[in-house]
Amino acid sequence: MAETKDQKQLVDCTGIYYAYSMIPQGQLELDKIVHSIAAKKFLNSHLIKTGLNEDKLNKDLLAIVDELYGQPYDGDKVKKCDDFVYKTISNSKEEILKIVNSGVY
Repeated sequence: MAETKDQKQLVDCTGIYYAYSMIPQGQLELDKIVHSIAAKKFLNSHLIKTGLNEDKLNKDLLAIVDELYGQPYDGDKVKKCDDFVYKTISNSKEEILKIVNSGVY
């Protein structure tokens, strides 16, 4: 299945969340790390459920993480991703919050 423009952007955002979820706690507020972990988990599952190949997804995510690794947290990037995800996937904001509030990531 060919990747749509929206899927490509969702994959990019998943990679951004993934990269920021690995920033050590002493360098970033815990709530931002937890949000990144929850959003990455939600999007990963959503993309696979909607037919994206898991191996390709993992390869794409690792490329994004490699690119962002060691760079500082970029709140603007995260906000743009949050806005795009919430607009593109119905109930995504609530589902991500459920993961954050569950304490299980």
